[in-house]
Amino acid sequence: MNGPQGAGASAAPAATRAIPAAKPVIGDDEVAAAVRVLRDGRVVQGPEVAAFEQEFAALVEGRPCVAVNSGTSALHLALLALGIGPGDEVVVPSFSFAATANAVRLAGAEPVFAEIDPDTYCLDPDAAADAVGPRTAALMPVHLYGHPAPMGRLTQLAQRHGLALVEDACQAHAAALHGRPVGTFGDAACFSFYPTKNMHALEGGMVVVPGEDRARTLRLLRNQGMEQRYENEIVGANMRMTDVAAAIGRVQLERLADWTERRRANAKVLDAGLAGPLLTPHVADGARHVYHQYTVRVPGGAAARDAVRRHLEAEGVGCAVYYPTPIHRLKPYAHLGAELPVTDRAAAEVLSLPVHPSLTPGDLDQIVAAVTRAAGKAGVTR
Repeated sequence: MNGPQGAGASAAPAATRAIPAAKPVIGDDEVAAAVRVLRDGRVVQGPEVAAFEQEFAALVEGRPCVAVNSGTSALHLALLALGIGPGDEVVVPSFSFAATANAVRLAGAEPVFAEIDPDTYCLDPDAAADAVGPRTAALMPVHLYGHPAPMGRLTQLAQRHGLALVEDACQAHAAALHGRPVGTFGDAACFSFYPTKNMHALEGGMVVVPGEDRARTLRLLRNQGMEQRYENEIVGANMRMTDVAAAIGRVQLERLADWTERRRANAKVLDAGLAGPLLTPHVADGARHVYHQYTVRVPGGAAARDAVRRHLEAEGVGCAVYYPTPIHRLKPYAHLGAELPVTDRAAAEVLSLPVHPSLTPGDLDQIVAAVTRAAGKAGVTR
């Protein structure tokens, strides 16, 4: 690799290749795992799911883990297991995927949107404190892009007001704060295994809880309210994980540590090469960022950001905006009338670049060079 200085040259490289924004891995081992389960015949909520739950627990200090069919289901069932429902409010950031707020609505509660920290894009504790009211039952911070939310202050806030604390860790597998892994701070934590996540199971989710009693409640909720067939104890849903998904998840989990270090190494290269024209990702003191997304900020608002994006796409460098419309401005929530200028500005300026572990040194050079050219063509200055 030529390094960031050589990569910043103004002339386009003689030969480039298309670089996707994300590149899910589905290799021979994943295929073999799926075929093994299909031939075995135990394909739903069987031994592979149980093994995946036990193995994933190593990421969260041995806490009980309950596998479900998606990250959204994980959030939904976590709230139900905590008794959150009609008449309750849950404080959430608006700068996230819609599932964060949708899960609150699906549980019968109402989301209350609070501002984010402009540097980390995670829920701001002071804004969250201002949003707490007499109906507030829980806080649900998001470890956005793989950066841990400020869980120390949020935990104190939850304890002060007697609130449940649910971590949306769907983008943050193996992230940590001051050496403590995300997923171990709250009354529940939720992970996603969608294909573009740092590890996947084709589709799926995991709920992590502190104790076995709540884990049992979650197992009932995911499986029609029963542990034993036809012995329904509560009203539940069908949110089970298949053994095919779990088998693939187990293969991916074995590689997560290596993939995480590759993402972090790729981010360092991008940090060095892009520090001039753009605002590179901030990492808070004590935070272990796992870079589900490498999200830069393009000064000048949406017009400048979108111009950079067009130039990158023309050069074959994949990129994406997460998220162009904050949740509080989406149709199901706009009537709440939330005013969040920090969130709105972030949505207008962020752009996520490739950081996935399949990138080669040459790819990183190409990304840095293309972004530098795109920023120049778009007239971006700091």
